[in-house]
Amino acid sequence: TTTTTTTIIIMVRIDRMALLTFIASASPLGRRALLASAFGLTRHATSVTAAAARASSSSTSLPFASRAFANHMVGARDGNRDLSSSSSSALCMAMTASVDESVKDRLSASMEVTHPSYEVIEKDVVTEYGSYCVLYRHKKTGAELLSVATDDDNKSFGITFRTPPEDSTGVPHILEHSVLCGSKKYRTKDPFVRLLQGSLNTFLNAMTYPDRTCYVLASQNLKDFYNLVNVYADAVYNPRAVKDPNVHAQEGWHLELEKKEDPLVYKGVVYNEMKGVYSSPDSLLSRESMRSVFPETTYGVDSGGDPKKIPDLSYEQFREFHEKFYHPANSRIYFSGDDDVLTRLEIMDGYLSEFGPSPESKPESEIVWQKKVFVEPKKEKHPYPVSGDQPELHMVNVNWLVNDEPLTSLEELTFSVLDHLLMATPSSTLYKAMVESGLGAQVTGGGLMEELLQMYFSVGLKGVEATNVEEVEKLVMKTLAKAAEEGFTDDDIAASLNTIEFQMREFNTGGFPKGLAWMLGSMRDWIYDKSPTEALKFEEPLAELKEAIATSGSKIFQDTIKKYLLENTHRSTIELVPSKTLEEEETLEEKNRLEKIKASLSDAELEKIIEDTANLKKLQAAEDSAEDIATIPTLSISDLTREQAEYPIEVTKNVNDSGATLVKHELVSTSGIIYADIGFDMSGIPVSELPLIGLFSRLTKEAGAGDLSDVALSRYIGTYTGGVNVVAMQQPVIPEGSDGSKVGAGDNMVTKLFLRGKATADNAGKLFDIYNMLMTEAKLDSQKKAIEILKEAVSRTEASIQGSGHAFVNMRIRSRYSASAYIEEQMQGISYLDTVKGLLKQAEEDWPTLLSRLEAIRTTLIGSATTRDGIIMNLTGDEQVFKSIEPSVNKFLASLPGEADGEKLPNFYESVHPWIKQARTSMIESNGVADEGFVVPTQVSYVGKGGLAFEEGEEVKGSAIVAARHLKTGYLWDYVRVIGGAYGGFCTFSQGDGIFSYLSYRDPNLADTIDVYDNAANSLMETAENMTEEELTKAIVGAIGDLDGSLAPDQKGWLSLQRWVKNESAEQRQKLRDEILATTKEDFKDFAERLKNLKDPSVAVVSSKGAFEEAAKSGKEMKLIDVM
Repeated sequence: TTTTTTTIIIMVRIDRMALLTFIASASPLGRRALLASAFGLTRHATSVTAAAARASSSSTSLPFASRAFANHMVGARDGNRDLSSSSSSALCMAMTASVDESVKDRLSASMEVTHPSYEVIEKDVVTEYGSYCVLYRHKKTGAELLSVATDDDNKSFGITFRTPPEDSTGVPHILEHSVLCGSKKYRTKDPFVRLLQGSLNTFLNAMTYPDRTCYVLASQNLKDFYNLVNVYADAVYNPRAVKDPNVHAQEGWHLELEKKEDPLVYKGVVYNEMKGVYSSPDSLLSRESMRSVFPETTYGVDSGGDPKKIPDLSYEQFREFHEKFYHPANSRIYFSGDDDVLTRLEIMDGYLSEFGPSPESKPESEIVWQKKVFVEPKKEKHPYPVSGDQPELHMVNVNWLVNDEPLTSLEELTFSVLDHLLMATPSSTLYKAMVESGLGAQVTGGGLMEELLQMYFSVGLKGVEATNVEEVEKLVMKTLAKAAEEGFTDDDIAASLNTIEFQMREFNTGGFPKGLAWMLGSMRDWIYDKSPTEALKFEEPLAELKEAIATSGSKIFQDTIKKYLLENTHRSTIELVPSKTLEEEETLEEKNRLEKIKASLSDAELEKIIEDTANLKKLQAAEDSAEDIATIPTLSISDLTREQAEYPIEVTKNVNDSGATLVKHELVSTSGIIYADIGFDMSGIPVSELPLIGLFSRLTKEAGAGDLSDVALSRYIGTYTGGVNVVAMQQPVIPEGSDGSKVGAGDNMVTKLFLRGKATADNAGKLFDIYNMLMTEAKLDSQKKAIEILKEAVSRTEASIQGSGHAFVNMRIRSRYSASAYIEEQMQGISYLDTVKGLLKQAEEDWPTLLSRLEAIRTTLIGSATTRDGIIMNLTGDEQVFKSIEPSVNKFLASLPGEADGEKLPNFYESVHPWIKQARTSMIESNGVADEGFVVPTQVSYVGKGGLAFEEGEEVKGSAIVAARHLKTGYLWDYVRVIGGAYGGFCTFSQGDGIFSYLSYRDPNLADTIDVYDNAANSLMETAENMTEEELTKAIVGAIGDLDGSLAPDQKGWLSLQRWVKNESAEQRQKLRDEILATTKEDFKDFAERLKNLKDPSVAVVSSKGAFEEAAKSGKEMKLIDVM
C-alpha cells in the first residue's frame, strides 16, 4: 500500500496451484487481478479480469491483464436497455483509429513466411489484439509452433507440455525445476540462475499447472531474447536431469544423513516448498475443494506434490515421465513480438530436427473428462493446523463441477459474466450475501475457475463457528436460488459488461509481458487440441450475449444458475476442522517414518546414504568449470543501453489558481484512456491513527457515497470507468540541497492518499464526479461494513504471515533502523495484526469512538486549511485525450475541497515530517533492536537477518546494487536454496536508508540459514578476489536489466510521479546507471566489508515453536512472540 515497500524478488519456479492458493489467501477481493496478470486471459476467462473493483480490499492498486482491443464493437439495443456502454464504445473507436497502416502491412506480410521443415496448419488475424498468427507443424516431429507477429518490442517465448500426473508425488513440478539444471549444450549446474545473473529479461520462469507445464520468457533485447530461447529449448528437450540422479535428489527429494548416529531426514527443494504450501489452511482448502469434484481424473491429484507422497517418487519414474511427456510431439511452442518469423522457425528446427516422430505422445497425454457422477452432493471434513491459543474456527467451501462436456463460446462467456455478477465486487450478489451474513470472517473460493479442461465453481467462508458450518452451505444455495428466481437488474448487467469489456479492450497487463498473457490465454484451448486463437476472440460471443440480454434481460444468467449450479448434484462441501495437534502429529509421523526406514537399513546402506549426502553437497558447493560456464550465452556492456529511460512529465503548481498541483504525462498513445489520480496530504494524521488508513480506504470505496448505496456506487463505477482504487503513498524524499547519493537522516517524507482510476476520455467527467463523491460523501458510518472489513483484515493478515512470512520479517527488520520503515510496519506488518484486532473490538463495542476517528481522518484530508496546497492531480494520457478532457479537468479543479488561497503545508523537503518525530519516540519506547521469533503453525521457516550497511551521511554508489544482486543470485541461491533446500534465498538493499536484509522463503532450516548469512560477507569477498571480467560484466548486465522493465502507460505515469515526488532528477538516475556500468571488483570488496561490519545486526524469523526450540539448542536464541 505504500511506495516504500521493498520489492522482494523470490527466485522460485511456480507451482500453479500453489500460486492459485497464494493469490486466494493474499487478498480475496484482489484475487482476480493477480490471476489475470499471472495467467493471461481468454474469451472464456473474462471473469478473471474483474480486477478493478475487487483489488481495493487491501487498498492496493494491483496490476491486471485483460483482453486487447477490437476494430469494431457490436452494440445491442432493445427499448431502454442500452448494452453498448459509451465507455467501451469510445475505447474501441479510439484504439481502432490508432492503428498504423504501415504496421498492419508489415505484420500481414509476416504471415507469408514459410520454412521447408514446417507445414502451415492455419492462419488467423486476432483483430482484438492486433495479432497476426500462423500455426505451423514441424514435419519431422509433429511439434506445433504458433508464431504471433505484433508491434510489441517485449518479445515473448514459451514451450508448453501437456503433463497430466497419475498421483501426488509431484513429478511434473519436480521435473519443471529439474530440466533447468543443465542440458546438453548448456552445461552448468543451473543455467536458469546463470541467466538470471546476466540477462535483460523482463520475465523468466516456469509454471506447473494441474495438467501442463509452461516454460516462459520475455526480453526487449533481441540478442538476449535469442540467448534465452536457446537455453530454454535445449533445457526442456535435452536436460541433464534425465542422466544425473543428483538433480532429482536436489530439486525433488532425497534422504540425508551426515553421521550414522544422526536422525535420517528428507531434503529437497520441491519437498520443502510443498511443506510450506501444505502449512497454509487456504491452500489446503483450495486443494481439497478441487480434488473433491474431480475424483476420477488427473485434477484429483496434486501436480505440485503432497509432501507425504513426494518421497514415493523414484528416479526411474521421474525419467519415464520426461520421456513420455517431453517429446516435441507433445509440445506447443510459442513466439510473439516484433522479431523475425523465419529466425523463430530456424532456431526451433535446430532442436526439433534431432528427434523423430512420436505418434503416441499426444494421445498418451490426453486429459480425460470428469463426468458428473454424484447422485447427491458429498460432504467431507479435513483437519487444518492452528496454534494453541488460536480460536477454533472452521473453513467451508461449496464446490461444483460446472460442465462435463464442452461449452459453446457463448455459454462460457455467459458464465464468466455471471461470475462477475455473483462474486467480482463487494456488492456482487453472492459475495455480498456471504460477507453480510456474519457467519464467517472472509470469503473463500475463487468463484469460477476456468483455465483447465473443465470449469469448477467454489465459494465459502473462513473463520466460521462450528455451529454455523451448515448455515454456510444453506446461505450459498439460498442466495443462488434467489438470484435464479429474481435475476439481475439492467444496471447490474450493464456495470458487469462494461467492466469486463473495458478490461478486455484495454489489455493492460501491467509489468507482465503482453505476449505471455496472450500465450497463457491461448493455451486455455490449444493445450486441449483446439484452435490457439479462437479462445482469444471475444467480439462474436460478446455480440451474441448482448443480443440475448437485449431480448430477454437477465434470463440467460438465471438459466445458467439453474442448469449448472442449482440443478447440478455434482457438488461437494469441504469443511476444514481446526486441530491444535495436527502440526505435532505430522512432525511425529514424518519422524516415525524416517526412523522406520533407518531401522530397516543395513550398515552398508546407511554408509551409502552418508556417501550420497556428501557427494551431493560437494557437487552443490562446487564451482562450475570455466569450460561449462563458457557454454552459457552472455551479453556484453556494448549490448546495453547507456541512457536511462525517462517518461514525459509537466508540473504546474497552483494550476488555474486552484491551489492544487497538476502533474501531466503525455505519452504517444493511451488508446483513448485517461489515467487519473488525485492525492490528498496525510501528514496531519497522527501516527497512532495510521493503521486506520486501510479501513478508511475501503469504506471510502465500498460503503456507498452521497445518494448511492454501496451497490449503486459499485454499479456506477463499473458502468462508466475502468475501475477506481484508493492507494496510500508513503514516499521518503531527497531533501533539498542533497543529490541523493548519500544516506539521509530519514527526516523527509511525502505522504498522500490517492484515488486512482481510469476511464475513456468521454467519461472523464463521470470519473471526476465519482472522485468528488468519494472524497466528500463516502458513508463512513456503516458499522456493519466496517466490522466485515476488519474481520477480513484479521483473517487475511494471519494467512499472509503464515504463507508469506519473508515479507513480514523484512518489514520487521527494517522497522528497527528507520522511522519511515517503522511506520510502514505499523500499517501493514506483524504489528498491524494486534492493532486490527483492537480496531475490530472497538468497532463491535464502541462504534461511535471508532467512527469519530474515521471522520477525523477525512476532516484532516479534505477539511483543513492546508487541503488545497496538499492536493496533487496526476494525469496520464495522449495528446488527443488531454484536449478532450480539458473542460472536465478545469471543472474538477474548481470543485476541489478546501480554499484555493488557504494555508501552505510545511516544505517536507526541508522540514522533518511529523510522522517521523512521532515514530522515533515510539521506536525508543519499544526498546530498539532485538532478535525476534514469531510463532505460527507451519512446517517451514522464513528467516531474516539485517542491519545498517551504510550510515547517515555515507555515500552509496550504484555498484552496491550490483554487488547485492550478485550475492542474491550467487551465494544465497547456492547455500540457502540449492544446498539448504529452501524454496527461496535472497537479499534486499535500500540505497536511501542503507538497510540490508538477508531473507529465506519456505526454508527447512533456521539456525543453519543464519550461519549461511553470517558467512555471506566472506564469500562475497572471495568472489571479488577471484572474479573474472566476464563474471563482472554478467553482474552489471543483470543489474541494468532490473532497471529496464516494460511498463504499461499507467505505470509510466505513476512511476514518473513517484520520481518527481521523491525529488529525484533525471541526472541523478543517469548517474546511478553510470555507476552501475562502471562497477569494479574493488566495489565488490568494499560492499563485502560493509556486510562484515553491519551496524546493530538483528534477526527476525517466522516459524514453528519446535523449530525455534531446535534453533535455541544451536545458540540461536530470540524473543518469541505468539502471532496467532
